[in-house]
Amino acid sequence: MLDLRSIRRRLRDHEPDPHAIDSRVRQAAVAVVLRERDDDTEVLFIKRAERPGDPWSGHMAFPGGHRDPEDADLLAAAIRETFEEIGLDISSAAMLGELPRQRPMSVRSNMLVAPFVFEIDGNPQFAPNHEVAAVVWTPLAPMHRGDNVKRSIPPFDEDGASNDPSAFSGFRLRGGHFVWGMTYRMVQTFFETIDPAYRRQPD
Repeated sequence: MLDLRSIRRRLRDHEPDPHAIDSRVRQAAVAVVLRERDDDTEVLFIKRAERPGDPWSGHMAFPGGHRDPEDADLLAAAIRETFEEIGLDISSAAMLGELPRQRPMSVRSNMLVAPFVFEIDGNPQFAPNHEVAAVVWTPLAPMHRGDNVKRSIPPFDEDGASNDPSAFSGFRLRGGHFVWGMTYRMVQTFFETIDPAYRRQPD
């Protein structure tokens, strides 16, 4: 189910969001990059650099960003931003499909983010720019099973779990990285798209 052959088939049968985006809504796109590695399917995350005034400072995310006027469409924005942020050229990679668009829950809510799923081979070298602190590959299976779903409070790079009401749910990755917020929801939307039996983990 989480092998790339099955993922390709599921995404090929998935109908992307057909609705036009209102011109007043800010548009952004991200790349969900997959690869096969040691009999697992892995997905690529970035850790954003910590920057004052950035609402996503230090967060785990997919590479991507806002659509620029010169971008032909949101797919082009995802490809351009991925190259600019981590030096990974996915312009010739297999684009497997588009996931349902996401809206941030609080910060800059007048924005829609389009996630595009890509498949690459091998072990590419990355050249992160000033916006990216780290590039992380992680297997899909533990997230799909819910093995690494935890609740945590800032700072998210600590390994401790918390039942505090102000804690957030997310995926705790190797190295202590914590995937939460909109990226956590995107991962679950991806699982719902490729697996009709998937049951969303709590927020």
